[in-house]
Amino acid sequence: MTERRGNGQGRRYGGGGGGRGGGGGRRPEPEPIRGVRDEARLSEELLRMQGASYGRYKSLKGDWDFGDFTLTVERVQADPFAPPSRIRVLRPDAGIPASAFAAPVRRRATADYLGRRARRLLRGSLLKIDTGGQEVIARSSCQVTEDGALDLRIGVNLPGHGRRIDGRTAERELCRTLPGLVDDLDWDEVDEAEAVAFADSVADTVALRAGLADRGLVAFVADGAILPRRSGVSDEPMAGEGVVPFSAPESLRVSVDLPHAGTVTGMGVPEGITLIVGGGFHGKSTLLHALERGVYDHVPGDGREQVVTREDAVKIRAEEGRGVERVDVSPFVRNLPTGADTRDFRTENASGSTSQAANICEAVEAGSRTLLVDEDSTATNLMIRDERMQALVHGDREPLVPFVDLVRPLHRDHRVSTVLVMGGSGDYFDVADQVIMLDAYHPHDVTEKARTLAHDRVEAAFTLPRARVVDPGSVDDDTAKGRSRIKRRDMDVLVYGEGDIDVRSVEQFVDPGQITGAGLALRALVRGRHLDGQRTVAEALDSLEETLAKEGVTLLGADFGGDYALPRRHEIGAVLNRLRTLRVVRQR
Repeated sequence: MTERRGNGQGRRYGGGGGGRGGGGGRRPEPEPIRGVRDEARLSEELLRMQGASYGRYKSLKGDWDFGDFTLTVERVQADPFAPPSRIRVLRPDAGIPASAFAAPVRRRATADYLGRRARRLLRGSLLKIDTGGQEVIARSSCQVTEDGALDLRIGVNLPGHGRRIDGRTAERELCRTLPGLVDDLDWDEVDEAEAVAFADSVADTVALRAGLADRGLVAFVADGAILPRRSGVSDEPMAGEGVVPFSAPESLRVSVDLPHAGTVTGMGVPEGITLIVGGGFHGKSTLLHALERGVYDHVPGDGREQVVTREDAVKIRAEEGRGVERVDVSPFVRNLPTGADTRDFRTENASGSTSQAANICEAVEAGSRTLLVDEDSTATNLMIRDERMQALVHGDREPLVPFVDLVRPLHRDHRVSTVLVMGGSGDYFDVADQVIMLDAYHPHDVTEKARTLAHDRVEAAFTLPRARVVDPGSVDDDTAKGRSRIKRRDMDVLVYGEGDIDVRSVEQFVDPGQITGAGLALRALVRGRHLDGQRTVAEALDSLEETLAKEGVTLLGADFGGDYALPRRHEIGAVLNRLRTLRVVRQR
């Protein structure tokens, strides 16, 4: 890192010293350090705290003037083993040119690039910055503002020996490592060509996705894309001689002109019903997984930079055991033996088929017009019913209407397209508009051959599910103690208020920070009165989305002491629907 400022040793100020702690019982928090609060003062105070009681760190809270940036100590951990303390760095002028932040897309890309640079520079430090994985997502940890300021939120494990302050290490981290980081994020220190190429790549991805609808496509996979990942626990691209770059079938190849990359060619996935078939381990699910992630932009070198899917695409699966709150599942479930009205369906413990039906209806309710389905994670009895089963169990005794009978009217009447991976049933040949076969990761258009095997099929009607109006009080996150409680446990659970929300089956969460962001979005839906007891779920999500577009991701957590990333409206809606306290007051 660049060598810079002195540490201010030798200057003396009054107050704020760090006497050694002792005695038992809970002590009141120390008063914030008074007087001059600049870089030199912080250095001296940290050195004076050496060996003091760990709680003395709390006196550091507030702003510290470093000249060209302000350090704000926002939260201090209770002891060395608690979650990291939180600091904020605001640098009004980092020399970032207007071309790198004037457009929202380039502002997000520049912030992501600088955040990843910061992570590399802080390797081995006690300072940690959240930058996520392969996706370029708006996140709280690194922001470039509309006027070009650099805004960083950083975690720091304030050092200690037991419950005593290690002031010398803290001084090194906050008064030398941190200023060095800020200097090295100055635009003059950045590889400008690399930064511009990073933003160009993201801008091309956004333009490619935005042009899909005009071309009548739901997705695009560029020639040369690398779809396989390194392993089941790594989202980085597979490398080596065995990797097969994607190459589009001639019948589906399209060319697209991009702002920076110029003309690119690849496979266009048309609107309608697309079937992906092939033998096991030949790349069917790999292709679908790339399409799931195609709703996000990817870093250069990921291999999927030019693999895009419409931003409203939602992965659908069965989810046995989830709760369902007053969802209109009548397109799929009719004539229950109990006589229950499936236009207003509620259960605490859904079966595989009813959960999948609810997931489809909720996705459509929230605005999705592109569904992604892999048979491996579906309920078979909601997907197909073959002739022999229909002969044995007559239709008037079977309340389930299989998806194969609804997928075509869903597109014809409501413009909802579906991409399905199928390896075990040919029933979908009857309804498919195009059939793509993967053979050793090479795609082939086998639509005409599949049509020779197709049969006529009687279609059912698909009526759009009725919209729901939610009681905002049922979404309030305040605990019994009057505090907001939002955190995540890995990628599995969102802790929200006094309850847990199981998000394991919400497969388009790609970043842990998005799960936290979804919890903050639920809170914002209530506090911002987007959920007001009058708006439908879709209208509330529209309202929140508009506000976020104007005010940015930090709207979600101005008072939140942790990292988070921006989720899509569809993941926010999915979390809302899995909230066990959710109450729907009416349908319309």
